[in-house]
Amino acid sequence: MAIYSFKGHIPVIHESSFIHPLAAVIGNVIIGKNCYVGPSAVIRGDWGEIILEDGVNVQENCTVHMFPGKSIRFAESAHIGHGAVIHGANLGRNCLIGMNSVIMDDAVIGDECIVGAMSFVKAEAVFESRSLIVGNPAKKIKEVSDEMIAWKTAGTKLYQQLPTDCHESMREVEPLREIPKNRPVQEDFYKTLQENKKDSSV
Repeated sequence: MAIYSFKGHIPVIHESSFIHPLAAVIGNVIIGKNCYVGPSAVIRGDWGEIILEDGVNVQENCTVHMFPGKSIRFAESAHIGHGAVIHGANLGRNCLIGMNSVIMDDAVIGDECIVGAMSFVKAEAVFESRSLIVGNPAKKIKEVSDEMIAWKTAGTKLYQQLPTDCHESMREVEPLREIPKNRPVQEDFYKTLQENKKDSSV
């Protein structure tokens, strides 16, 4: 793992969490239980403190940083989608930050909020719990429904299982040169929100 101390600060990472070897965690960073940090993500606590509570996932190509002297926190089960940039913002419990979104300094995303993909949340913006937030600049367009947050929570549970799966099964290997006859079939165990809506049992 690319884990670096900075000016005496050594990252603290619970053993149950998984930090991909191609990610970088630097300095004053505290990562709780069952967290996932994907390839090419950078969590850079050189100028301030970054806390990831239990069950947070920071996916591929995300950047987490802040201005000097700040302390930021991603509350339990916060879910940060591929390519998002979080700069000096605080994220509430069980929120979802969509892919390629940018959340700027001193913004506050409340519990169980959903931020749409490619949204831009300006500095010091504050959103109350259960806000559905989209656009540039991002605005609340409606409340997050029980159905939406249930779908989000189910997706996050997959990422909370992923650290264990990675510890147990991920290995660096040489590629095969042809497709084997007994190639494993991956499980289909998650439905999109639209598929859930079509399923009367949900």
